[in-house]
Amino acid sequence: MKRGYLPGIVLLLTLLLSCTPEKLPRIVIETEAGNIEAVLDTVRAPLTARNFLQLADRGIFAGACFYRVVKPDNQPLNDIKIEVIQGGLLADSLIERFPAIPHETTAQTGLHHRDGTLSMARSQPGSASTEFFICIGNQPQLDFGGHRNPDGQGFAAFGRVTAGMQVVRRIQQMPDSGQYLPAPVKILRIRSVRPAN
Repeated sequence: MKRGYLPGIVLLLTLLLSCTPEKLPRIVIETEAGNIEAVLDTVRAPLTARNFLQLADRGIFAGACFYRVVKPDNQPLNDIKIEVIQGGLLADSLIERFPAIPHETTAQTGLHHRDGTLSMARSQPGSASTEFFICIGNQPQLDFGGHRNPDGQGFAAFGRVTAGMQVVRRIQQMPDSGQYLPAPVKILRIRSVRPAN
């Protein structure tokens, strides 16, 4: 082996090791219904995951809530049914204080909307900022090319729940009025759990 290759191989191995799931940032979403733990994929969805992590670290989600629950029986006008809970700041006046981020499609990231996936809520592509949702069950129609959204761009998946799906399901089953919870579930805070070195 030529000497010049060794530093390059060492650098490549270092980069690969730094991308292992154990090194990805972890968060705990503390809610009044219980805690939800998740890992954020800052490698495959860097813009989306880092934006969410920065908002969490700044304390933006303290006092936020889970306010929308989507289940098979409360979306009669949708041909494509999904199951998610949605959270964030809720009020447009609060959401508008934060810049929107570019839309990282699942075609770009290779991530998919599966049971426990964290993803960004949006209207138009590139309009997501603070509002997010968690999938209950696999939701392929939310991926790029899916038909839940007419533009076919899907939603930006950026992480997955590692513990606390029972809390997610409990929130989803709460009584709703047109998908919105009359008594939203408060998010006490979202805190980072830094990976061990």
